[in-house]
Amino acid sequence: MTDTAPPAASYLTQEAYDRLKGELTLLSGEGRTEIAKKIEAARDEGDLKENGGYHAAKEEQGKMEARIRQLTQLLEDATVGYAPPDHGIVEPGMVVTVELLGDELTFLLGSREIAGDSDLPVYSEKSPLGKAILALKAGDVTSYRPPKGEEIEVKVLNAKPCAG
Repeated sequence: MTDTAPPAASYLTQEAYDRLKGELTLLSGEGRTEIAKKIEAARDEGDLKENGGYHAAKEEQGKMEARIRQLTQLLEDATVGYAPPDHGIVEPGMVVTVELLGDELTFLLGSREIAGDSDLPVYSEKSPLGKAILALKAGDVTSYRPPKGEEIEVKVLNAKPCAG
């Protein structure tokens, strides 16, 4: 038997969902119109083989379309809710502090999109570390195996909802 289950949905706060939905709307409408105008203007400059403006505009269009696809999939598959309650239990949307290999590590558990403009490192709840600490609370100790390496012990020190 093969594992054909779809990937688990990503968690997004309502605020993050609204921000990303706004970005998608902007890119899908006004963004596409602007890039089409840039391409048309560059095309009017003549020979496309040596037209740097045309090639730059086409590259920008490709990046924008990739972002539109990424946002569309993220928003379709997202579990949307408000920030998790401040109960100290590790779950997506929490800023977690753990002791790992003798050092403290603080990160957001969940999607990079929740963090917004924050510099906080982000670990997916689907990662080996994320899976290992889900549903734990301060003081709990567990271990996990990274993709390449030996079993690592991790102690949860704190878990607070992300403000982003």
